[in-house]
Amino acid sequence: MSTGAEVVVNRLLAEGVDVCFANPGTSEMHFVAALDAAPAMRPVLCLFEGVATGAADGYARIAGRPAATLLHLGPGMANGLANLHNARRAFSPVVNVVGDHATYHQALDAPLESDIDALARWAHGSVHRPESAADLDAAVHAAVQSATSTPGRVATLILPADYSWGSEPQKPVRDNLVGQQGSSPDHTDTLDLAGAAELLRAQGERAVLLLGGAATGVGGLQAAARIRAATGARVLVETFPARLARGQGVPAIERLGYLAEQATQQLAGSTHLVLVGARSPVSFFAYPGKPSVLVPDGTEVRNLAIDELARLAGELGGQLPNTPQPDPVELPTGTLNPQNLAQVIAALLPENAIISDEANTSGVFLPAATASSPRHDVLTLTGGAIGQGLPVAVGAAIAAPDRPVIALQSDGSAAYTISALWTMAREHLDVTVVILNNHAYAILQLELLRVGTQADGERSRSLLDLSRPDIDFASIAEGFGVPATRAGTAQELADQFRAALAEPGPHLIDAALPTWSPG
Repeated sequence: MSTGAEVVVNRLLAEGVDVCFANPGTSEMHFVAALDAAPAMRPVLCLFEGVATGAADGYARIAGRPAATLLHLGPGMANGLANLHNARRAFSPVVNVVGDHATYHQALDAPLESDIDALARWAHGSVHRPESAADLDAAVHAAVQSATSTPGRVATLILPADYSWGSEPQKPVRDNLVGQQGSSPDHTDTLDLAGAAELLRAQGERAVLLLGGAATGVGGLQAAARIRAATGARVLVETFPARLARGQGVPAIERLGYLAEQATQQLAGSTHLVLVGARSPVSFFAYPGKPSVLVPDGTEVRNLAIDELARLAGELGGQLPNTPQPDPVELPTGTLNPQNLAQVIAALLPENAIISDEANTSGVFLPAATASSPRHDVLTLTGGAIGQGLPVAVGAAIAAPDRPVIALQSDGSAAYTISALWTMAREHLDVTVVILNNHAYAILQLELLRVGTQADGERSRSLLDLSRPDIDFASIAEGFGVPATRAGTAQELADQFRAALAEPGPHLIDAALPTWSPG
């Protein structure tokens, strides 16, 4: 039986659409997998959605017929809008396929949830959202017919992930997700000081405090550590905090895992979840056969105001534990890999630094490595919209010109907003950029497996591969006026990182990592 994504690809081909300019994400992985069984469809990877939509416009102007684009949720659609505006003015026929969350996941307001329909209507074309998987064939036909009407126009097909997975509508693992306890912080009660103290004393380690917002500063983390010491309650920081204090003298509190399996394990056994500036956790995406709500069944979810956190610690009589400081990280040696890269950064991190981290590759090892580093702040990818890291580093450097800024940046996401390097050079900002270059959309290679596809063909792999040609980030940086070097060993990275920190102005280090493989 065909998947919904295969129905979409095959109908596009039947309608004469045989080129797809793509920048996919998790919600589109079944479409990517379907390409292996459709050799007539040519997939073309673009590193930014505005390139994909502009390429579709150029194709239509010359070929006189539409190409498809494959865009990732609302942020991907938004990135492509400017060139869809040009396509509209050129009367170019374009068929956008925009992935969406699974239908039952949409109400949970996961980080990448947005109003895709409104974005699609902005292009003054037609919007096609099928009501079930059975409607996909007709919806694709209608979209292509609309795009090729005279004059040409932009048509957008919104493809929910659960329709993509199979020909039959998918059901969530849990029924009535929106009504579940903890599905949204808007549906939870707020604890007062006395109620919070009573709950935590009674529940101990069965209670979990989840910190977000301003609660992830030094004061909030210290207060949470005092509460943990007094009651035994577990404490976690939200997965992607806006600003997280780290380093010497700051309690090293674990972050909630990005993968649903990790988060579920961290929350297992809890009876109460207390949200302090955080949202009740849901998975980033829906997956076949896996729950979207990460709060365990039966766990009660309550809110606590951020400004009550320190008072609660005082009410409970909690003292900041005298936790032994981790030993400083020693500089590693050997061929560069994600672990020793994090160790180099940790060993050489300067006092009062700001880390803009948009590199999932380093995220596994960086927290443990930097626990003994001088005090610093970490800025993370809060909403999941790719291309944040370099622009955020620019803004942080201008806001705090006396603080060194380090941008840890994946190769794939760096390509989205690489022109931020020019601004760093023009403004002479003290930003050291480290590109973690593994020549792949490594997170998507992992997600391709997690969504249950069996894709292993050349066509699907081509949309996740950043080689052929390899991207020369050092040359790109030099072209934008930023001095750049390349590192292939831990020793080279250490020497180059130390030198970059010692000199004013921006620098880029292209850190060569092994090509990532899910195997």
